[in-house]
Amino acid sequence: MIMYTVDGREDLDETILSHLEGYRGSRPVRIGNDAVRQRQIDVYGELMDSVYLYNREVPISYDLWVGLSKRLDWLSRHWEEPDEGIWEIRGPRQRFTYSALMTWVAYDRAARLARDRGLPGPVERWRKLAAAAHRYVQEACWDPGLRTYVMHPGNKLLDASVLVMPLVKFAGPTDPRFLSTLDRIGAELTSDSLVSRYAITGHDGIADGEGTFTLCSFWYVEALTRAGRVKEARTIFEKMLTYANHLGLYAEQIGASGEALGNFPQALTHLALISAAVNLDRALDRR
Repeated sequence: MIMYTVDGREDLDETILSHLEGYRGSRPVRIGNDAVRQRQIDVYGELMDSVYLYNREVPISYDLWVGLSKRLDWLSRHWEEPDEGIWEIRGPRQRFTYSALMTWVAYDRAARLARDRGLPGPVERWRKLAAAAHRYVQEACWDPGLRTYVMHPGNKLLDASVLVMPLVKFAGPTDPRFLSTLDRIGAELTSDSLVSRYAITGHDGIADGEGTFTLCSFWYVEALTRAGRVKEARTIFEKMLTYANHLGLYAEQIGASGEALGNFPQALTHLALISAAVNLDRALDRR
């Protein structure tokens, strides 16, 4: 379960309004959200990473820790199950690489929090779960022939979500496997500065294609920065600045003609923008 109403209800059944069209004729127009029936394993890693960063400034409460520990118990029983992944793909559930990567983040951050604060918890078990998730990504989600991490085991698709590997400290920014994946994403998912989240296959609920994902473009900038390719990162970042509107805001997607598409403004995109800008600025200062 990933979607709720603002008052906590789950009655978000999706309905298509075939008599309406959206911005510039976009179809279909939906109300509700079918994601109410989806599973996204990755959210637990994102939650634990956020708590870990927050705890650096404001120590978390014991009650919050107890609640988080219960979520981690649930994850330990379900992380090996397929889900819809970060992109909410409307197709058969898969064991997405990104979901396993975020499982590693969840247990890595939990173990670090327990160690740093002396909080109670099955730390050794969490470390073993983190190690299992790490091995799964490295052994099942790496394609030695393509020399890249794939969207999920059993396919050959690239997925821009793996750009976060050095951002969450899963892989070093100059790790040969990550650099090879970075190059493939640059060659196959990137057009100028614009990065697609993955290659559209026709089996993911997107009949007419989609725009490039602004979030992924800023992830790409930060990955390049951390890999030491600062000049390239700066060029792409400055190109991306030209796609903002007059208030400096971005939509979820950028179309083939540079038009804003999808959710607007999208918070996750702007968080990636800030992170990319901060890290690029630091790298330029060091130079």
